[in-house]
Amino acid sequence: MAKPKELNLGFRLEAMAWNAYVGGLSALGLERASRWGASLVPAIAPLTSAWKTAGRNLAMAFPNESAAWRDEVRKGSFAELGRLSGEFAHMRKFLDKYNAGEIEFIGAEKLIAQRGKAAVLIGGHFTNWEVTSLCVAQVDPDCYFTYRPANNPLIDQYIVETRREFGLALQAAKGKEGGMGLLRALKKGKSVGLMNDQKYNAGVAAPLFGYDCMTADGPTRLALRFKAPLIPISGRRLKGTHFRVTVHDPIPLDYDSEGEAPVIDGVRRVNQFIETLIREAPEQWFWAHRRWPKEAWAKAGVA
Repeated sequence: MAKPKELNLGFRLEAMAWNAYVGGLSALGLERASRWGASLVPAIAPLTSAWKTAGRNLAMAFPNESAAWRDEVRKGSFAELGRLSGEFAHMRKFLDKYNAGEIEFIGAEKLIAQRGKAAVLIGGHFTNWEVTSLCVAQVDPDCYFTYRPANNPLIDQYIVETRREFGLALQAAKGKEGGMGLLRALKKGKSVGLMNDQKYNAGVAAPLFGYDCMTADGPTRLALRFKAPLIPISGRRLKGTHFRVTVHDPIPLDYDSEGEAPVIDGVRRVNQFIETLIREAPEQWFWAHRRWPKEAWAKAGVA
């Protein structure tokens, strides 16, 4: 078991600030907290390196669009991040929305039909991705999710407990322990859920918007190993705090061949799918992540 981080003074002070922030958002109510986050984060984002990263990523991915268009997408992306921060304190209300049928959940029957059989579910950092996880947890409560833990263990505990409140009970931090949990779940005929749109240096180089980036190959390898479907799930903000979550058809994989070729082909298909989703609503993807290496920026002339 991984050794827990020591709760030093810095972590405690940071957690106090976090609790005050979350408490203030809770007092605002869902709609106001969402709008407040959408206004605040784009206002302060230009002071950060993440703003520059997003700008370079957009210039590389959409070279034929105007600078003004790309800037609007960048602002929209940070507004989505702000909305997420405002809405996270109200995830229980999204569970109420789900139960009231106010969140569109297209293809839920595919997950219900798959229960009791191994499946690998993949998603991306689109809009409020917690809403997507919430929907999955309602129809497949045994799904085993992995996640990247917050650096501060106190804040990480808050995030984990919040997810448990809306039904996402089986979750583990990425790493050896999380990996073993994934294997155990699949062997028992359960589904596993992973994000598959961030940089992973130990993965496979596959193109995204025409430039290679290191992409996690774990989901594809797991699907091939257990001959399980690789099912993408996406979320889209429609307006305000209204969402549509979609369970897509499985990504085609070559289950009959051995070696690295089926893995590489599967990872490339994953990135193709992610790119299609991004193009449909570019302002709803997390452009601030250093998804591509600096060499890709240089090749695109945006370094």
